Amino acid sequence: MQIHPETPDDRDAIFAVTQAAFKDHPHSQQTEGHINNALREAGALALSLVAREQGRVVGHIAFSPVTISDGAPRWYGLGPMAVMPQFQGRGIGSALIRDGLARLKAQGAAGCVVLGDPGYYGRFGFAATPALSYPGVPPEYFMALVFTHPAQGIVAYHAGFEAAPPQD
Repeated sequence: MQIHPETPDDRDAIFAVTQAAFKDHPHSQQTEGHINNALREAGALALSLVAREQGRVVGHIAFSPVTISDGAPRWYGLGPMAVMPQFQGRGIGSALIRDGLARLKAQGAAGCVVLGDPGYYGRFGFAATPALSYPGVPPEYFMALVFTHPAQGIVAYHAGFEAAPPQD
């Protein structure tokens, strides 16, 4: 498996991987592929990595800037992250997360937040913290990983996270 930044030719494959990965997810509204596209079109993909096996895109992870009510700079949100269903359970998602976090940190990020399963994301150092909150979700599912500068306040994701499928 190879991990590298997305290229313009990866866009359709990223959409397909993301939609397939979230197709039967109980908490998905099937908007994740559209979120990636909206973030890309807005220039808000701070980091977008693909995982390839035998030349085929089998996984993707996106990181985009978030705002925090205390004004803390250089904080990012992880997601969407997706792996083709038939390739799940092989460590591809973990490799994407580790690689992405290392690249963010090397680029001077202060920290990263994620909304997801604490049992999964906790393995990478993410933890719920009372200093940061995201309205409307149980606090244990909203986690942070501080690289250099802690932050405190309410977190807001980029407007691209409100993307929805086009209406016919």
